[in-house]
Amino acid sequence: MSQPPVRVSPLIKFGRWSLLLVGIAYGAAHQSRLSKKEEKVRAIEAQQKAVRDAKIAEEKKRSADAEAKALAELSKPTPK
Repeated sequence: MSQPPVRVSPLIKFGRWSLLLVGIAYGAAHQSRLSKKEEKVRAIEAQQKAVRDAKIAEEKKRSADAEAKALAELSKPTPK
């Protein structure tokens, strides 16, 4: 009942393998290019993170100082 497998033309086999290899080479080159681009972006983000972290630390310090001052104002005994 089962039919024997169809013999595939050598030209078609060659075309399939060629396209597979070309696709793999393209993927590797594309990945390499994107990796280099992403590396540059990450370096820029690392520089910006340092600046951003410094600003956040300064804001937290200011906020903590303001909160401490407000608590000191609230905790002072009121004259009667």
